[in-house]
Amino acid sequence: MTPTTRLALAGFAATAIAFGPARMGFGLFLPEFRAEFDLSSTIAGLIASAGFAAFLAALPFAALLVSRTGPRLPVVSGAILATAGFLAVALAPNAMVLTIGVALAGSSAGLCWAPFNDATERVATEDARSSILSIIATGTSLGVAAAALLALAVTYDHLPWTAAWVVFALAASFTAIAAVLSVPAGVERRAARRTRLQAISELLCWPAVPLYAAALCFGATNAIYLSFAADRIVTAGGLPGLPETSAAPVIFLGYGLFGLLGLATGRVEAAIGLGWLLRAIFSAAALSMVLVALAPTLWPAVIASSGLHGAALMAVSAVFSFWSLRLFPGRGTRGFTAALVALAIGSVVGPAVSGVLADQIGSRAMFLTAAVPALLTALWPLAWPETRAGSGTGQLAAASSA
Repeated sequence: MTPTTRLALAGFAATAIAFGPARMGFGLFLPEFRAEFDLSSTIAGLIASAGFAAFLAALPFAALLVSRTGPRLPVVSGAILATAGFLAVALAPNAMVLTIGVALAGSSAGLCWAPFNDATERVATEDARSSILSIIATGTSLGVAAAALLALAVTYDHLPWTAAWVVFALAASFTAIAAVLSVPAGVERRAARRTRLQAISELLCWPAVPLYAAALCFGATNAIYLSFAADRIVTAGGLPGLPETSAAPVIFLGYGLFGLLGLATGRVEAAIGLGWLLRAIFSAAALSMVLVALAPTLWPAVIASSGLHGAALMAVSAVFSFWSLRLFPGRGTRGFTAALVALAIGSVVGPAVSGVLADQIGSRAMFLTAAVPALLTALWPLAWPETRAGSGTGQLAAASSA
């Protein structure tokens, strides 16, 4: 097996774990957690925010590790933290330990993403990078789908929910071993180094404001959906013909499979432009929230909601990747990290606020309220910046996951 193949498989596994059960597992298993730990919507929102806060904290730490040790250490560290977090959730005797486990697992997403951009650039030839990054990106959707299938087994009493999280832990431990064997270590020498103050000041420029605003908005919208969409369906009575708790696996399965459509983002952006692509993405996100609010027990509405949101997530991840690269040529990793920080801030605030709203006004009204920012973004009357598409657009679009 060649080094590029090993890296692609290790990246696929890391992305599947970090952006599958580690980042989305809490929302997927929320009905089981509610029953086991007697969680209110407010407490559930705070626990979800703890996971996203850990993701936020890990992002700059990952960048620091890459600059000092190379890409291997942050990826291996992320896989180890995911393993520890999954085991903590599986063995949790109370909501406090559950929160710690969710946070540990959530931090892996911040550590396991950006380093593969550096690793691929070092291991693969320029012609091979697009296919390798596409394989790595696909891990997100398939990781979510695989977690949903395990949750479906839990729903039909073929597996206790704790066993599912032990399976996640085993998969994460194998990912750590694969990363040790496949991801390069060490730091490449660079011709010029900027001070931290210079690097930060370069990112705080006016042309980047729309990027950060879009990331902040989608981060909040996506985190609310991941945390509460399945729970909304369950509490509304579930899907006809299935046990009530099966709604969570179904919605996440659709979310993961339709997310594969996001791999066409680069080609779509080249055809219609960045502005119209952003309008389509945020329209899809808003509609997904409205559908789960108004028709949580109708099969077509639920499948459409999960599919729209999954495709929107994959597409917007790609957009943030190549948009940041065009804004900060030669400093794309820093720019992408800044966009992810804005997204993570939205992810922290969104579930916490929405959990309180759900307890006060109900989940239906909460989802309709949460759809407003995405809808306003889609209907933004001013022109979105049309950045120039470079030769690497398709490759970067395929390389993204969330």
